[in-house]
Amino acid sequence: MAKQIDVNNIPKHIAIIMDGNGRWAKRRMLPRLAGHKEGVEALKRVTKAGRELGVKVMSFFAFSTENWKRDSEEVNGIFDLVKKHLSENFDSFVNDNIKIVTMGDISKLPQDLYQMLLDIQEKTKNNNDFIVNIGLNYGSRAELVRAFNNLAEKNKKNITEEDLKNELYTCDLPDPDLVIRTSGEQRLSNFMLFQSAYSELYFPKIHWPDFDKKQLKKAIIEYQSRDRRFGDIKREKNK
Repeated sequence: MAKQIDVNNIPKHIAIIMDGNGRWAKRRMLPRLAGHKEGVEALKRVTKAGRELGVKVMSFFAFSTENWKRDSEEVNGIFDLVKKHLSENFDSFVNDNIKIVTMGDISKLPQDLYQMLLDIQEKTKNNNDFIVNIGLNYGSRAELVRAFNNLAEKNKKNITEEDLKNELYTCDLPDPDLVIRTSGEQRLSNFMLFQSAYSELYFPKIHWPDFDKKQLKKAIIEYQSRDRRFGDIKREKNK
């Protein structure tokens, strides 16, 4: 019998490195942008599935600080796909109680996309049923440098872990319980390094455009099989 999800042990926050769009397209002899387009479709269905399963926060690594090195046509194409997705779903985010937040220096993005992101964050800021966090022009090392610079400007002394956490883009979010990276690569690639210190990591070989609710369920079932001790030792329950 296939394992079933324990509805009482759903990860509150799932973070996803959406890897493999280009390889998905190459296998089908399609341009890389076709893979990114299918990747947006995967994002939509996985977001919907996560909410249905009881996840409260989902973070997606959409564009990294290193992705600027890619061909300008691909970079601009990715931004166009993000704009299209946000534009088509703007009203549903607002009306369906979904809060949109971002992490990364979005001021460096094209002006129209930057303004759209500001607008949608403002319009959804009071929504509280489900949060979608989008990493755009995001890199964890840059995030940490920004945090320390902010603390230096405040002349903060004897910096604590909580001080640092409060300066991160994700200061209002719980740390991810589960980090998924698709396509089989087993590294975090500068993604939420501070936040994922005690996250469970899951590396399915499937490329992101093929990821769906069934795959998300498998990831959650795997998460539920892990023994999360946070540095403690496992203790037998008293009989």
